[in-house]
Amino acid sequence: MQITDKLAVSIHYILTNGAGEELDNSRNEEPMTYLHGFGQIIPGLENALKGKEVSDKFKVTIAPEDAYGEKSDDMLQTVPMDMFADADKVEVGMQFHADASNGVSVVTVTNVEDDQVTIDGNHPLAGETLTFDVEVMDIRPATEDELSHQHVHGEGCNH
Repeated sequence: MQITDKLAVSIHYILTNGAGEELDNSRNEEPMTYLHGFGQIIPGLENALKGKEVSDKFKVTIAPEDAYGEKSDDMLQTVPMDMFADADKVEVGMQFHADASNGVSVVTVTNVEDDQVTIDGNHPLAGETLTFDVEVMDIRPATEDELSHQHVHGEGCNH
């Protein structure tokens, strides 16, 4: 069976950045399972998986525009320290959940100066060229429940 839309797909992967540093690895866990064709994984990886079969192994390098996008200066914002009243301490590198126009997102503190905090709403991997070393572990028809909920149910599900 080849990977097409509306199939539940399980993969193992090793993710590296442009410098070859390992960022993520599913090999010591359950395979990641997702519903193909529903945008649950980055577009470049989903496109590369289309047509693959169980036991296929491949590497694919994905440009930022097909991954998490380019970094955008519009996603940087300086806010008053009192917006972090619930935090004991605010330091560079800390991440917080923030309300955004498209729902809740994660922001990263990039600078703390006096009573001002600069936050970055870009995805941590925005601007990165990513390489996935992938092995297709399983492909099956999605259940009606999974299709109606638009996500896979069970172990390894990505929701």
